[in-house]
Amino acid sequence: MPAKTAPETHPMLEELETSLGGLKAVIVDDERLAREELAYLLHSYAEVEIVAQGRNGLEAVQLVRQHHPDLLFLDVQMPGLDGFGVIRKLREKHIPLPHLIFATAYDQYAVKAFEVNAVDYLLKPFDKARLAKAMEKVRRERAPEPEQKLDRVLRLLEEQRPAAPARVLLKAAGRHFLLDPEDIVYARIEDGVITVIGRQLEGQSNFRTLEELQAVLDEKIFWRAHRSYLVNLNQIREVVPWFNSSYQLRMNDRQQAEIPVSRNQSRRLRELFNL
Repeated sequence: MPAKTAPETHPMLEELETSLGGLKAVIVDDERLAREELAYLLHSYAEVEIVAQGRNGLEAVQLVRQHHPDLLFLDVQMPGLDGFGVIRKLREKHIPLPHLIFATAYDQYAVKAFEVNAVDYLLKPFDKARLAKAMEKVRRERAPEPEQKLDRVLRLLEEQRPAAPARVLLKAAGRHFLLDPEDIVYARIEDGVITVIGRQLEGQSNFRTLEELQAVLDEKIFWRAHRSYLVNLNQIREVVPWFNSSYQLRMNDRQQAEIPVSRNQSRRLRELFNL
């Protein structure tokens, strides 16, 4: 198979290469081919160094914290923690925000929300000329405090953002069931498999981590009691004192399962219930 030739130089490239300065870039997209295509197009920009690539929102947060990139190419729609969730996590953790260019398949009414802001967007499949325009925006808008501009784009995007799934998909006995979040009692992870236990139903989830599952649920209700357990606070039947000032939670499922509370979370449990 013949090797790919380098993409043709766009008319804007010569100016950009001298004006952008050194830019460290991170690409995050759950589609491998999309990451590869974008990286290939970015090779035209001599001053852009791709320092890392990620496959999901959790990796995006970790890579930004690790590499402190100047520019983040971020897919909007990813399983678990999506592009919007990545921004919120970075802000919650007080991690400096890079300039953002979103990758999206959203329709035009949502795309217009990007166009009125400093952060830009790329529609899939990626286009060389459109990438050049996005990079031109980065050159014009490059500033030490992109957070202020992100406040506006977040407000606009939240108005256009599709609602999170109302129910969680479970696989059990060769069938697929939809479970309302309020009916989830707890979830556990064992050997990389997440099992969700409801009041009347139990099955496996297609989420890869408890963090991803938690990201689509109400953070005020679902609490990570232990690294292997996520519990619904409204489905706790009893708090059981355990050894060395620790606790277990007796849950409201059919088996009345007992969930351990990690030592690190015991203090939070006492705060929640005034123990």
